[in-house]
Amino acid sequence: MFDSNFIANPYETYRCLRETAPLHWVDNFHRGAWLVPRYADVSAGLTDARLSSRRSQKLTGALPEKVQDEFDEFNRIFSKWLLFLDAPQHTRLRRFLNQGFTPQVVGWLRPRIERVVNALLDEVTEKGKMDFMADFAHPLPVRVIAEMFGIPLNDQKNFQIWSDAVADFMGSAQPSIETARRAQNSLLALTDYFRRILPERRKNRSDDLISLLIRLEEEGDALTEEELLAQCSLFFIAGHETTRNLLGNGMLALVQNSEQFALLKQNPSLASLAVREFARYDSPVQQVRRAAAEDFTWHGQEIKRGESVILLIGSANRDADKFSEPEKLNISRSEGIGLSFGRGAHFCIGTTLANLEAEIAFIALLERLPNLKMIDDEPEWRNNITFRGLSRLRLAFQARVAGKPANKYEPKIYNPLFEEKQRHILHTN
Repeated sequence: MFDSNFIANPYETYRCLRETAPLHWVDNFHRGAWLVPRYADVSAGLTDARLSSRRSQKLTGALPEKVQDEFDEFNRIFSKWLLFLDAPQHTRLRRFLNQGFTPQVVGWLRPRIERVVNALLDEVTEKGKMDFMADFAHPLPVRVIAEMFGIPLNDQKNFQIWSDAVADFMGSAQPSIETARRAQNSLLALTDYFRRILPERRKNRSDDLISLLIRLEEEGDALTEEELLAQCSLFFIAGHETTRNLLGNGMLALVQNSEQFALLKQNPSLASLAVREFARYDSPVQQVRRAAAEDFTWHGQEIKRGESVILLIGSANRDADKFSEPEKLNISRSEGIGLSFGRGAHFCIGTTLANLEAEIAFIALLERLPNLKMIDDEPEWRNNITFRGLSRLRLAFQARVAGKPANKYEPKIYNPLFEEKQRHILHTN
């Protein structure tokens, strides 16, 4: 099922799954899994206490038994990720970590995001062409998250490599031992990097996220050093993967839909709705996995304790029972809420930041790169069934004349979906 044709276009398979049954058993994913394709069921499943997020051990469960012990440290770190916790541990950590993603913190990052976006575009405007993924979508979220953590520019390339290795493992239906080893080495390297800088940050506080979490820890909030290190690696990997794919998938959707491209260019006030539609139309996260915490019956099927249940976010977002003309990109769409960033207690903690990055990026891209179009007939997709994203997207545009100073660009954020207080903070920090 999860072959190259599925990677290129999973949506026809999703449509067939939705139309034939609410649940489907497949033999992939080590000992099989239940696939859940419909919006109502995926939405309900995201908040169903019978479906546990404690599934970190399942990531290496498909590997041969003879190498299982090799990944004990890998699994130990994963088990502390917020992503793989249930209440009450998840509730405690989430309440603590939310303080690193308040509107004030996101507002503090806005001018930094603008600076990174324009620096990346300055590097390509005279060339007349770019690989959007390598030149923009990859480095933007890495640099923004690095700004949050106070990581020097020289170290950021390693972070991108480490993030890719872990994401490749997490997004494989049947990971190889080599893929698992690369992921483990990368996760350990990432964790060790943060472990080395903690003593210095404890001694010399700054305005970065690590310093904020250290301060909260020392003020009495219950967060161990190992928990702090685990969340640092989670934030970096999840923030990089989802934002990169949101940018890449959104840009591809625009260049393949000329009417919507022109509409956004003429009406940048639609940027917030457009980003939300990009996430629905071609979700950067295609599926969320859970483990049955108990035996129960769902749509007449007997779900056994410990079995994997895969909530197909990408399919739910194309469900005609929830969205009108779901196969069409409509950047003015105001109906319903896509499930790309989750729902309930596990709603993505970095959603506001990812959306802000994308809004700033698309407004700047459309203004600074005239006559933008795709060079290749077909895009190149990464072989990943969880994090849907491009490996390459070559674009051509009208180059700026060499030596001619670029127009001074001051991006504006249009976000009618924010509450007034949040919007005020974003515009005044």
